[in-house]
Amino acid sequence: MSDQKFRMQIARRAAQLMYARDEKEYYTAKRKAAREFGLRGRIKPSDLPSNREIRDEIQALAAFYEGDERRRRLGAMRIEALRHLRRLEVFHAHLIGSVLTGHVRAGSDIDLHVFTDTLSALTAVLDEHGLHFTVERKRVLKFGEERHFVHVHVVGEIPVELTVYPLDKVNYPFKSSITGKRIERVDVAGLEALIAHEHPEIDIEAELMRATDFLSASDLYRSLLLPLEAVQQDPRWHPEGDALYHSLQVFELAREALPYDEEFMTAALLHDVGKAIDPHDHVEAGLLALEGFVSERIEFLIRHHMDAHLIEDGTLGFRAHQRLRSSEWYEDLVLLGECDRAGRVPGATVDEVEDVLAFLKGLNE
Repeated sequence: MSDQKFRMQIARRAAQLMYARDEKEYYTAKRKAAREFGLRGRIKPSDLPSNREIRDEIQALAAFYEGDERRRRLGAMRIEALRHLRRLEVFHAHLIGSVLTGHVRAGSDIDLHVFTDTLSALTAVLDEHGLHFTVERKRVLKFGEERHFVHVHVVGEIPVELTVYPLDKVNYPFKSSITGKRIERVDVAGLEALIAHEHPEIDIEAELMRATDFLSASDLYRSLLLPLEAVQQDPRWHPEGDALYHSLQVFELAREALPYDEEFMTAALLHDVGKAIDPHDHVEAGLLALEGFVSERIEFLIRHHMDAHLIEDGTLGFRAHQRLRSSEWYEDLVLLGECDRAGRVPGATVDEVEDVLAFLKGLNE
């Protein structure tokens, strides 16, 4: 077998491994493929196909299995990336990752590098555009050295992850930790040229005008609910496990009690979202995150859902209890408390988050 044919077989097998998500990195995928074809011992990089060769094979697989839908999705993601690059151009924003290379799959994020010495300046711009986002700080031990990273996650139909670097890193030659080679990246002009070349059917300016900055309630709810899966609760009070599982149980009970009451079910679903933000004051944290997206009734039920437990055990003060009794939503609050206490069953059957959100959305259609 010729060296070129052998190289092509490795590229195709590595592409299959990455497309199936058995491997995430080019380097490990190509080495695994090489071993499958009998290449053992010390493998020189020159003996293996390039990342570009593997990427071409991945795109061929995607085109075969996904057809025109993949091309449409990639084009839409690149347009969305361009919108973010333009609005963040003052921060020297660059697109990296799968949206740039074309190696996108369902659920892929848009990955951007941005550069600023003042994080608040960046978040202020995001606020001006009405975008909902969270800030994540990471400490990573690499080669014996502790490194700090700041990621800003912008919520939307297509999620965006901003990795924030100081200004003095603008021209830094970022390299892959696996291959040691410089990573590909483009700025506004570079992405515009890429779209014009690879998506000539797209009218860039028309698509940007059509796109909006609107964040749907479902997008926000999803972004607040999913982190609850990592919130492990005290087994004395919550033997069922994490806060997401609990929230989904409470939703199911609320749906059984008031199956056509969208507000009540929404309050039941979202009552604990603040636990992933500030476990010391999860009620206020949750309400701040939901501000502008929930009705007055939902806000009341979430704000007082802890009081419902005090009402049940008789420890709520007389005046506080009287104030709640005067509300038209008092009976709903008591019912929410019952659902909250009952939604703590290990092994209970619940729907997935996406199914629940689709159900709530369907009530408005």
